[in-house]
Amino acid sequence: MMLDPKLERITARAEELRALLAEGLSGEAYAKASKELSELTPVEERIADLRAAARARVEAETLLSDPEMKELAEAELYELKEKIPDLEHEIRLALLPKDEADERSAILEIRPAAGGDEAALFASELFGMYQKYAALRGWRFEILEYNDTELGGLKEGIAEITGRSVFARLKFESGVHRVQRVPATENQGRIHTSTVTVAVLPEAEEVDVQVDENDLRIDVYRASGAGGQHVNKTDSAVRITHLPSGIVVAMQEERSQHKNRAKAMKILRARLYEQQRSALANARAADRKSQVGTGDRSERIRTYNFPQGRVSDHRINLTLYKIDRVMAGELDEFIDALTAEDQAARLAAEA
Repeated sequence: MMLDPKLERITARAEELRALLAEGLSGEAYAKASKELSELTPVEERIADLRAAARARVEAETLLSDPEMKELAEAELYELKEKIPDLEHEIRLALLPKDEADERSAILEIRPAAGGDEAALFASELFGMYQKYAALRGWRFEILEYNDTELGGLKEGIAEITGRSVFARLKFESGVHRVQRVPATENQGRIHTSTVTVAVLPEAEEVDVQVDENDLRIDVYRASGAGGQHVNKTDSAVRITHLPSGIVVAMQEERSQHKNRAKAMKILRARLYEQQRSALANARAADRKSQVGTGDRSERIRTYNFPQGRVSDHRINLTLYKIDRVMAGELDEFIDALTAEDQAARLAAEA
């Protein structure tokens, strides 16, 4: 098998780590070794399965010459013919370079683009769709900012989605989402096309992004809701401008200036972290053409056609005729297909 030298190194490293942990490592060294071993153990188990299957194949081949055992040996070889390539594929996937952000929670940002009131209404529905998806996955969905319109649409919605592997599941949702339907405000019954932008950013810790207070301009002002509702009588809204990057984050959801500032800093760190990740990814793969996994928010990625009841993802040419279920948060079919496509592309690049 082509991977054998690499597999030997993995099993040897796992044994080395177990020996180090048994010797009584402590503190940061213990945590680091434990983390590395936990990542290697599933691969090590698949390697053991593969080697057991390879031995079973050799044994079955030797039994082919025995008339009494031939039928049994052929049946086992038939089964192993499928099992061994599957195990090899699983190991190759496990050995792909990890996106260290995959295990993180995420910041979701949704804004209407083209289409006026209809775009704002659909933005509100998309925000609800991701909220329902988070509930189905057992994730925590906390609204950080929700600026609505007088018609019940969404000017800007930002949420923190907390849970295991949130970013891994949602990172392919970044992009332009297009809706085709007859707006509730349309008297002529004509189908309109509107667009909404979705951004999914891995949540950043303070250790990931060092923000110098001298690089920040912080303005406070009075918050105001849709149509002048919910107006605060104190300067609780906060706008933070990161001068080196030009990134601006405004937050007015909370009545406390302190809470608004904390939320704004969380979003600012996520945007700066994503900026760093994007620059690194572009430097590593400047010639990669695939839109899966690039997070290019200028690219139209999905169309929701209500008259035909279909949702189409343009990156993988997948169309599902169950728009009601998709809008109810059933996104796994798209996300699984996008993840598989990304894995296939990365396996091809490694070959």
